[in-house]
Amino acid sequence: MRNSTETGGFKNRARPRRRRTAAAQQSLPKSAHHRLYQVSTATALVQGIYAGAVRVGTLRRHGDLGLGTFENLDGEMAIVDGHCFQVRSDGSVRECDDDALSPFAVVTRFAPAEAVTLAQCPDMSHLTSRFDALRPSDNFFFALRVDGFFEYVHTRAMHRTVEGMPLVQAAAVQPEFEFYNVSGTLVGFWTPEYAKTLNVPGYHLHFLSDDRMRGGHLLECRGTNLRLQVQREGDCHVVLPETEDFFKADLRRDPAADLAKAEGGKK
Repeated sequence: MRNSTETGGFKNRARPRRRRTAAAQQSLPKSAHHRLYQVSTATALVQGIYAGAVRVGTLRRHGDLGLGTFENLDGEMAIVDGHCFQVRSDGSVRECDDDALSPFAVVTRFAPAEAVTLAQCPDMSHLTSRFDALRPSDNFFFALRVDGFFEYVHTRAMHRTVEGMPLVQAAAVQPEFEFYNVSGTLVGFWTPEYAKTLNVPGYHLHFLSDDRMRGGHLLECRGTNLRLQVQREGDCHVVLPETEDFFKADLRRDPAADLAKAEGGKK
């Protein structure tokens, strides 16, 4: 317990003024501090920890744009305008109810200040280079969205697998899809290299067509009059799975090489 005399003396003593440092004076505006809500980590996913950790209803309470996967890697998740969709390995797409489970997902409330139109986009490399120009830093997470007409889209969807199978092995049987002349939306994130144990470093995008009948993890695209939006994320809230597998897993290894192999298409 505090000494009452000490407390009283403190109240009567003038508090010294704190000098603002240069860093404090140059702090970024609070309006830019959007929050990422993430379930599990990339390292856990690489190790085969696929048990459902969070319900879709929880994800939707924390964001209206996002991506991820479902329990036992049962397809690709795309959250667009607050609705959660599952793209399965047979190419089918369905809207999920709030009880569906996810072992890994990332969502945010998307409210970017402005949009940029890309008249011609010959390939995904050109798209990411335009996003590079819009990102003011390599040290923050960024949420991304692209809307428009795609002359070509190449995607894949993870095949449902068993708990514990390493991601690289599970990804070896992922079906791929090609779509032509389709309007749709890309949603995703850019993750700094230093955060590679948390999420896929660099760009990670999922596609969903406007008719909600086609989609998947983006491998390549080509389009016209694409509307690009980017939002800096200043907060990252990570929810760790309360499962026995996660408790016992050795998550010390660098997942970057396995993620790059699993996230890419067939060679």
